[in-house]
Amino acid sequence: MKKIFFIIALGLCLASSLESCQPQQPYAVDAKQPKYVFFFIGDGMGLAQVAAAEAYLAAKDGVIGSTNLSFSNFPVVGLITTFSANNYVTCSAAAGTALSTGFKTNNGMLGMLPDSSHLTSLTYKIKDAGYKIGVATTVGVDHATPAAFYASVGHRSEYYNIALQLPGTNFDFFAGGGFIEPTDKDGGKPDVHRIVTEAGYTIVRRPDDVAGVKEKVILFQAEGKGADLPYAIDRTESDLTLPQITDAAIKFLDNAAGFFVMIEGGKIDWASHANDGATAVYETIDFAEAVQRAVEFYHRYPDETLIVVTADHETGGLALNLGSSPGGLQSIEQQHAQKQQVNAKTYMNAIDAQPVQHAATGLDWTSHDHTGISVPVYAIGAGSELFGGKYDNTDIPKRICKAMGVAF
Repeated sequence: MKKIFFIIALGLCLASSLESCQPQQPYAVDAKQPKYVFFFIGDGMGLAQVAAAEAYLAAKDGVIGSTNLSFSNFPVVGLITTFSANNYVTCSAAAGTALSTGFKTNNGMLGMLPDSSHLTSLTYKIKDAGYKIGVATTVGVDHATPAAFYASVGHRSEYYNIALQLPGTNFDFFAGGGFIEPTDKDGGKPDVHRIVTEAGYTIVRRPDDVAGVKEKVILFQAEGKGADLPYAIDRTESDLTLPQITDAAIKFLDNAAGFFVMIEGGKIDWASHANDGATAVYETIDFAEAVQRAVEFYHRYPDETLIVVTADHETGGLALNLGSSPGGLQSIEQQHAQKQQVNAKTYMNAIDAQPVQHAATGLDWTSHDHTGISVPVYAIGAGSELFGGKYDNTDIPKRICKAMGVAF
């Protein structure tokens, strides 16, 4: 009887149409190709970091629950694996390489295959297709994640060599705290600031000054403040912020031909290395505020804009043990003074720091390092259907180029 039913069903299927019998493609590209593409990377931002920020915002209103960040309610949500070519737990250089080139490499390597063959970032391909290009971050522009979108070196610590590759890109907009190594370690080579200026870039120190530049600009924070922006929890009104950088990028890059910009929230990772829940939450919220600037742009051009938000990896093995009261997370601001004792101001200090674990907040950590858990992807706009489901981080640049109609 079952065999008879199967034969009848098959016959009906064939009789209706061959197409209806085929597996459907749920992530076909929207008929409208995006002209404006934002690619946001929250460094170290796993699902737990997002959930902690959402729980904190709800707790501030005195309720147990979750208040969406700017990207949390995007209509398309995916999940990507993050392992590198030689380790289940990736570093930012290998993850950045995967997200920019579509290829796996070994931990520590940047823009290269494990055999040291050079790779090409999607930014170059999109630039060749006629779009303007921007690369922005809250840390040094020669740090691993931003560098993955324009440089190739054997090891991520080659900051001076990375910076030397920036002027040759001819990309339109760069922004961050500064250069980590503006001269080589021995101090015997030319200052990179002079080299990029001679290559036609104008270095400005305030967001408003970007508007006065006609071609190729680099936005850095005020001189003497270091290579990374202050943590959101620590900054003053005069400090440069990621939302300001995002605004400046939009104003500078907006043109009839379109643009692609990668914007990194780099210090979610650093705070998580230090197991500093308060700072990680503030950094995640600040990152979401930067995404909100892109969302506002999207509402102006909904049929021509694509926003993709993801992470390179999770950091710290964060777990939420929040209990039955919102009061714990309400007290997270009280960690500010305690956080300063940990001194998460630099990457190395963050690694060496003791964990800031407070039962009152319900934020617990299992590691001072990266973890291998898959991380979320959020997307909205033209071509966003490509970014749902579970896949590998190497698929992200391929899908961005597919959405834009750019050969990968």
